[in-house]
Amino acid sequence: MSMTPPYGPRRWLTNVVVLAMLVFLTGAPAQARTIRILVLGDSLTAGYGLAQPEGFQAVMQAALRSRGLDVTLVDAAVSGDTTAGGRARLDWALTDGADAALIELGANDGLRGLDPAGTEANLAAILEALAARGIPVLLSGMLAAPNLGPEYGDAFKAVFTRLGQRPGLLFDPFFLEGIAGDPTLNQGDHIHPNPEGVRREVARLLPMMERLVAAASRVP
Repeated sequence: MSMTPPYGPRRWLTNVVVLAMLVFLTGAPAQARTIRILVLGDSLTAGYGLAQPEGFQAVMQAALRSRGLDVTLVDAAVSGDTTAGGRARLDWALTDGADAALIELGANDGLRGLDPAGTEANLAAILEALAARGIPVLLSGMLAAPNLGPEYGDAFKAVFTRLGQRPGLLFDPFFLEGIAGDPTLNQGDHIHPNPEGVRREVARLLPMMERLVAAASRVP
């Protein structure tokens, strides 16, 4: 009597079809999802004074994608914005969802000499709101202008140092590290990075942004 081999071509094909159906029915993803990173910031991340392809978000997104990462940066950066403004529009900025967030706010608080306690309260509220949603965060800090005096400068810097110690938070102490004060890397206003400054900025922050993407990818 002839018997069909238990693992012959027909059985193999049947198993493949069954496995494919199980993958479809259980919703197992065929590939990793696109990671959406909210950029909540001011003119430094909005690309003030630059053509769109030269701005921070365009250059950073291109750099992440060149590393093989499926990432889209969601623009929520508004020139002139303070931490209070960012706090007020956070819910709106999250309307379409986000998997991670880069927070770059505080420069305008410092330029206006606003009370560091208020800056800290605003940023803390933003971080807590994102944590409640399970959104990983990279907080990039800021320094006050030297003309405001050492006392104010120390108090302002301390805001970011304290916030940066929060568990699970990725922290970059100074967004303009290596760029501020260098005329070859800034526009004529001596505040906003020029295209080369942006490229330097992106290169420095890229490893931390990669860690942010990795953290977002681990969130269900």
